[in-house]
Amino acid sequence: MSIARNPLATRLVIAGSAAAGAVYAYLAGEDINWDWQNYHDYAGFALLHGRFDIDVAPGGFQSFLNPLIYLLPYAVRHGLDAPWWGVALGALHGLNLALVYWVARVLLRRASDAFTLSAALIIAALSPMALSEVGTSFADILTTIPILAGIALIFGEDDERGRRFVAAGLLIGAATGLKLTNATFLVGAGVSLLLVARPWRAIVAFGAGSSAGVIVTAGPWALKMARDYGSPLFPFYNTIFRSPEAPQASIVDTRFMPQGLLDALAYPFYWVIGKHPSSEWPFRDPRFAVVIVLLIALIVTGLWQRREVLPLRDRRLLIFFWLSYVLWMLAFSIQRYLMPLELLSAPLIVLLLIRLVDAWRADAGPVASPSRRMTQAVTVMAALGIALASQPTDWMRRPWSDPYRPQLAADLQRPATFLLLQKPLGYVTSFLPQGSRVYQLSELVVPIVSGGVLDRRVRNGLANPLPGGVWALYFSKSPADNPPRLEVLADYDLQIDASRGCERIPGAAGIAIEACPVIARAKPPSTAGLGAIDRTQ
Repeated sequence: MSIARNPLATRLVIAGSAAAGAVYAYLAGEDINWDWQNYHDYAGFALLHGRFDIDVAPGGFQSFLNPLIYLLPYAVRHGLDAPWWGVALGALHGLNLALVYWVARVLLRRASDAFTLSAALIIAALSPMALSEVGTSFADILTTIPILAGIALIFGEDDERGRRFVAAGLLIGAATGLKLTNATFLVGAGVSLLLVARPWRAIVAFGAGSSAGVIVTAGPWALKMARDYGSPLFPFYNTIFRSPEAPQASIVDTRFMPQGLLDALAYPFYWVIGKHPSSEWPFRDPRFAVVIVLLIALIVTGLWQRREVLPLRDRRLLIFFWLSYVLWMLAFSIQRYLMPLELLSAPLIVLLLIRLVDAWRADAGPVASPSRRMTQAVTVMAALGIALASQPTDWMRRPWSDPYRPQLAADLQRPATFLLLQKPLGYVTSFLPQGSRVYQLSELVVPIVSGGVLDRRVRNGLANPLPGGVWALYFSKSPADNPPRLEVLADYDLQIDASRGCERIPGAAGIAIEACPVIARAKPPSTAGLGAIDRTQ
């Protein structure tokens, strides 16, 4: 089923989706999320200005992630004035709704009408994680666009021509190359193809497309990491690649993992009541719980009626959905990484509702069966209930009336070496004087290896001073679990120059950044001569 079946409706949905995203981004405010402060902004800046061989991981170990996906948000943010850059990003992110519309038409087929499609759009429009990322630098919402397009292609036509599977693989593969956490959806999509009429033909076509997508988007960066640090995925999976520049350990964030099987099964129901073990910040989302309840109801219905109530294509969709979900939970359990399924749940819920109503209508016979209008009403009411029960999270924003435009003190306006003693400070790199160097010394997960590539770069930079000198940057106020690591200056025989005052840089989140001059550490006087005198007395 083509998205162009009704050209006017399609154009209106695309325009409306972009407009909705733009309006929401304007109303929400300027994005200053923690990851933007830490490495998103730096990634785009460094890729555009060739800084990866000059600086030392201003964004910590995340500085080594593929920066390509962050180039567009950086270029838009620094190329347009506020609030227009946020509005532009919001419009782009809003296109996810148009993709949900396409997927809904593909899945619902003859059941797609103004009511059912509107229900799917209502559920998707207020998806908590997707809504929270509109107009931000996050990669999740941007890579969800090709993933949804790939899903529409996979489930779109009844014929088994390989071209659509190649295109779907190319899209989902590209999304995976740009953000490796999307690999769960790549695997789920591949496994779902086992149920098509000619599975191996479809899998080969999908595999060829996905391989090309991954290679094009991730290949150049993987080659650079392998050349510079001895690992294509540096610093991740270092128990496999064993780069000498990182600890021989896997980097895994276990904060969001379930504490056992029962806890894992309860996650979708935790989200209904606002409990958020899978996210740093609170949100509410009934979508996954609703999918589970509807699926159980359909299974019970099928057993009661002793027939199959879900067509083969629906079962393929459910295999993709739940296999991707299980892989996500086993690998990450980080809520925003689940965004493609969060948005896909919208047409899936509508589809399951229609299947459930149709099953009981068929069983009841023509006299007692409800009308199509009742089915439409139930679908729309369910969508409104899900939307009203949802609450997006907040990644930190500031009002457009006070956009972040830091001004540097006169002493900081010459090229200098800046030592970052805290996180997140990577975003300052883009507004420091041209020709400056920025070295992150406070990273704990992947600390600088003594004598390694990054350590030599720091020492060479310090041995060749810039006109503006050396400055240490850290926050003026710090939480107890994230103090500035002033002690690392001693590793390079440096100390804060107590004879001079520190400058202040306004921070994006309202906490000022201290910029303190750094000098060579004074060496203690030798006592060898005194000892010789003492022995003569």
